[in-house]
Amino acid sequence: MRAADLPLYYNAVDILERNLPERADKVALYSDERTVTFAQMSSAVNQVGNGLRGLGVGHGDHVVVLSLDGPDWVAAFFGTLKIGAVAASLNTLLTAREYAYIFRDCRASVAFVHAMILPKILEVRAELPHLRHIVVIGGPTDPAAGVVGFREWIVDKPTMLEAEATHREDICCLNYSSGTTGEPKGILHAHKDLPLTAQLWGVNVLGLRESDRTFAVAKLFFTFGTGGNLIFPWYVGASIVLYPGPPAAAANVLRHIEQYRPTILYNAPTGYSMLLAMDDLTTAHDLSSLRLCVSAGESLPAPIWHAWKERTGLDIIDGIGSTENYHIFLSNRPGDIRPGSSGKPFDGYGLRIVDEGGDDVPPGEVGNLLVRGETASLAYLHQYARSQQTFLGEWLNTGDKYRVDADGYYWHCGRSDDMLKVGGIWVSPVEVESALLGHEAVLECAVIGQADERDLVKPKAFVVVREGFEAGEALERALIAHCRDHMAEYKRPRWIVFVPGLPKTATGKIQRFRLRNLG
Repeated sequence: MRAADLPLYYNAVDILERNLPERADKVALYSDERTVTFAQMSSAVNQVGNGLRGLGVGHGDHVVVLSLDGPDWVAAFFGTLKIGAVAASLNTLLTAREYAYIFRDCRASVAFVHAMILPKILEVRAELPHLRHIVVIGGPTDPAAGVVGFREWIVDKPTMLEAEATHREDICCLNYSSGTTGEPKGILHAHKDLPLTAQLWGVNVLGLRESDRTFAVAKLFFTFGTGGNLIFPWYVGASIVLYPGPPAAAANVLRHIEQYRPTILYNAPTGYSMLLAMDDLTTAHDLSSLRLCVSAGESLPAPIWHAWKERTGLDIIDGIGSTENYHIFLSNRPGDIRPGSSGKPFDGYGLRIVDEGGDDVPPGEVGNLLVRGETASLAYLHQYARSQQTFLGEWLNTGDKYRVDADGYYWHCGRSDDMLKVGGIWVSPVEVESALLGHEAVLECAVIGQADERDLVKPKAFVVVREGFEAGEALERALIAHCRDHMAEYKRPRWIVFVPGLPKTATGKIQRFRLRNLG
């Protein structure tokens, strides 16, 4: 399948509405909140679209979706797409400062915000001149706060709506990924990208079918979550299971599997590791509905793959994708798995491994991974210089180091820059360092990634203490608490090592690679 196979004027709400002729009454979405059929979701999407138009939202305008996973998240997302606006799906774990930057960057005039996250937005609302309307998911209308409740807002809206005649290359969604400077990068995708990646990987590689029921621990604000647990299954008429809770709550994850009986589980390596840590994983819990598991977000260590296979009998399909490419572009596949590797290329994407000069390296040698495909974004929003470094004509620089073996399997060898992936989420060392440097006891610091006992990467900080402060357990606890107060929990250091100085080049640049040999 290629972009040219789609109609020139195509709206990605088709991912939902293609199911209406034959599956209108089929349950499309299961959740603790409620179950929703394809017909019911279509009506809610139309109400959202009509409501947005009533607020003055038009073609190309940005609408923020900042909510825990649930039916209203989905209705807000597709309602935005249907009127030709751009759905900006935001991470629910960020700080008020981070939200302020993103809102100003995308200039959203309307935001769907979950009641649990609303206080962070209200904290910085005075700094957001473009934000005119907040619709609260999971909360009532509050005139004093200047917000309207989602349920009250859509109740009187018409349930019929004609889709905007968007070009297949019009932008439909916006996701933000952490950058090496600590400032998030806005990544834009077109309507065509959604059905293309659904067919190229979801159908052709994973083998999704109408009878499947998917469940993702990864949240919908990730493209891994949106693709695997919304776009791909609905593209083939399958059902989805949504879970609003934290990925670390293994007991709740298992309850959802037992209660809703999914056939496909999407999780990150950290998530599989947490489940494997449960002694009663297979004796006290019923995983019999699952036929296949998927991992992405970070490299899946071979020991976790083998342990999962031994304990559950289930294969994990591991691959690599990126928000810039919307989803997975290199993957193992059912019946063709080499544990520890990212698998092989598949139809729709081309790969190169190149040296610093852009020349192809021989098989077995490590180089920078480039990918070519029609689902790639074209640039970062408002970041010209960084776009030039990533989007190289028809090739996308993934920022990952790879090698390919004699059998054609690709092996991840680390990041080309200093970015870390923690629990499947990009973390900027610079951002963590900035938080640490905000503490009065820190003179200098540097952050690298270190594998824990299960070979999963976590942030590790090396700190030079200011004169007059004492290095030790008390300061370590204070620094970790300081980081918790200034950034999302998953970003904070797991280890802090106090050192007398940091290794540097003659120009004063910290040599992070040398820190990997320290304590």
